[in-house]
Amino acid sequence: MTQMPHPNFVDTDTLTGEMHPIRRAVLCLGSNLGDRRAALQGAVDTIKDTPEVWLTDVSPVYETEPVGGPAGAPAYLNAIVLLDTTLSVHRLLDRALAVEEAFGRERGEPNAPRTLDVDLIVVGDRRANDDNLVLPHPRAAERAFVLAPWHDLEPHAEIPGVGPIADLLAGLDTSGVIRRDDVDLHG
Repeated sequence: MTQMPHPNFVDTDTLTGEMHPIRRAVLCLGSNLGDRRAALQGAVDTIKDTPEVWLTDVSPVYETEPVGGPAGAPAYLNAIVLLDTTLSVHRLLDRALAVEEAFGRERGEPNAPRTLDVDLIVVGDRRANDDNLVLPHPRAAERAFVLAPWHDLEPHAEIPGVGPIADLLAGLDTSGVIRRDDVDLHG
């Protein structure tokens, strides 16, 4: 499980006086259409500018083969973003969807090529299982394009209820997951 830098810090909503705990969140970014690097950097910048979100780290970029998409789909660029937030998980999801839309994401066929994908992987120790959101992300433990860049940032992290990401990554085929040190993102 990822740890927050200030586990006892709680933000107070200045309008309502409500207390909102700060949670560490792990988001996975991906793009395989258009200017992939620009889409990822735009997502990082937009997330960083979100109220009640504090970007803490951005992983190296990986180029990966599409998983479950149509034959001949272009390769993805993927990265992990770590942040602290006082947003509820559903408000954070709404923000992720708005970022995707801002970068031209069109919803349709599952696993179809896309300009930008922003997935919530873990948000603190929160669990969710409703029509809009499942946390932790239900397939993160099976996806090297999530675990490899996350492992670069937090090698001892765990997916709550699943296990250490290092162990999960060791059990996956990583042959189609290539670290691209020539492509960098700035947080």
